[in-house]
Amino acid sequence: MNWRNLIQIALRALNNNKLRCFLTMLGIMIGVASVIAMLAIGQGSKRSIKAQISEMGSNMIMIHPGMMRMGGVRQNAADMESLKLEDYMSIKDLPHIDLCSPSVNSSGQAIYGANNTPTTLYGVNTEYTGIRMYEVEDGEMFTEDDIRHIAKVCVIGKTVATELFGENGDPLGKTIRFNKTPFKIIGVLKKKGYNSMGQDQDDLILAPYTSVQKRILAITHLRGIFASATSEEASREAIEEIRAVLRENHRIGEFDEEDFTIRSQEELSSMMSSTTNLMTVLLACIAGISLLVGGIGIMNIMYVSVTERTREIGLRMSIGAKGRHILWQFLIEAVIISVSGGIIGVLLGVEAAVAIKLIAGWPVYVQLYSVVLSFAVCTVTGIFFGWYPARKAASLDPIEALRYE
Repeated sequence: MNWRNLIQIALRALNNNKLRCFLTMLGIMIGVASVIAMLAIGQGSKRSIKAQISEMGSNMIMIHPGMMRMGGVRQNAADMESLKLEDYMSIKDLPHIDLCSPSVNSSGQAIYGANNTPTTLYGVNTEYTGIRMYEVEDGEMFTEDDIRHIAKVCVIGKTVATELFGENGDPLGKTIRFNKTPFKIIGVLKKKGYNSMGQDQDDLILAPYTSVQKRILAITHLRGIFASATSEEASREAIEEIRAVLRENHRIGEFDEEDFTIRSQEELSSMMSSTTNLMTVLLACIAGISLLVGGIGIMNIMYVSVTERTREIGLRMSIGAKGRHILWQFLIEAVIISVSGGIIGVLLGVEAAVAIKLIAGWPVYVQLYSVVLSFAVCTVTGIFFGWYPARKAASLDPIEALRYE
């Protein structure tokens, strides 16, 4: 079997029907390009969400009051007083906890002169910025001494600074009012932007938790505790330690309902990854339909080619060509169409992904496996859908083929 001659014959046959060959390849090209572009969008979204979650603090653990039943009615978590300062003191010294901060918060109006803006005041300690990955860009963070003395000082986010003082204003040293309580600005946080849930991470004010408890809310309990595990891998152990400590502190029995909830960024990341993976698979399946249509197009065209060249097949078989030679001739044509379409489709897919990123601004990430997978699928498609017409050509009777009109 002379492979070189078979390839030359296949190329000559395809060259004689350039337009038909191109239209056949078009289905494969669109299919491969669609799969690569869709997978790039899915993977880009997944990586973008993970990066944003990491910016919020990949090791972060959030403890909030639970939803206990009182007389058969579930209480609102914000109305519960199950978390105390003693719980924070117990959690911060656990082996797998790196940073820990109590949390109380209040929504209201921040006012400076004639300007005001709705925002949220968070009462925290000095470790909160490390847990939430915030950085003080101008000024400084309040100190433990400020917390002990219930000082009326605060650090504001960029959004609050812009709303109250304008783009180029200098808020340091100024005194703002939050729900009639004055707070002196001693620092401005570095801009973080929006998170994966569409929340503005710069629309906040940080103050000593003692100041918010006593001067704003007039409460002694906590509305939450934020902690950071020693590493992302240690998050599960840290959660179990926190759960054990809180159950003991709150005297919760083995079969009693907990009056607190614990969430970690790992859970959020897993949930978002599952969602994006499902969307990526769905997009790939939709794009994969194009490959199937392209494969059916190859089979149809090969059937037409076999019918048109019946006399040629009979003539070749009458002068000594065997069935396997005819089989490989038509199979090579199908593979050339699918492989050529696949190569062009890969280039179009990568270019489409780059164009989507530049024009639409969507996060995209082309992975090598998506290119290899798409190319492999289109090659297998060409062999699969080209084999049957080629088999039919190889099984023709030479005498009948020569009589074919």
